[in-house]
Amino acid sequence: NIEAIMIEYIRKAYGVNRVAIVDTDCHHGDGSQDIYWHDPNVLFISIHQDGRTLYPGSGFPDHKGEGKGEGYTLNIPLPETVDGTKYLKALKRALQRIEEFRPQILVLALGLDPSRGDPTGTWSLTRKDFTENARMIGELGLPVLVIQEGGYRTQTLGKNALAFFQGLAEGVSRWADSRHVSNHRLHGVTL
Repeated sequence: NIEAIMIEYIRKAYGVNRVAIVDTDCHHGDGSQDIYWHDPNVLFISIHQDGRTLYPGSGFPDHKGEGKGEGYTLNIPLPETVDGTKYLKALKRALQRIEEFRPQILVLALGLDPSRGDPTGTWSLTRKDFTENARMIGELGLPVLVIQEGGYRTQTLGKNALAFFQGLAEGVSRWADSRHVSNHRLHGVTL
């Protein structure tokens, strides 16, 4: 539940109120879901393998929060076999919900265990998929705090992490470029 520790620190230290969490680990983020179950200022989204087929056995679509937090939990369980295309569809759904929520910061629980050959998962994402997914996240234009979660295939873990961060940087750069007029001058510097 390191996400919750960081979120509470950010909320208190920087006066941030609205936070979105996206958990991309193959396993459902049950701890973060429980912590923010009643909180309408924290949107919790988990993209994970269906809880009927993978530990911890939670994260079903009808679990949406409770009380004031109802509607601020979005679980997107996927089948045992998922490739980059199927995953991208789920991620697009998550990012659309984030845009609707309009958070001040995005906390990403980065799971690299959706990688092909990971010993704890059955999905088959490639470096190219991690790059594309991260690019889309970066294009949101939100401050992003990335917290490393799962990923246990040491032969590809570093390569997948690098691909992810390259994609995130590309996405942020695209977002920034789309906000600036060509040949705009700022303090004597032409952008």
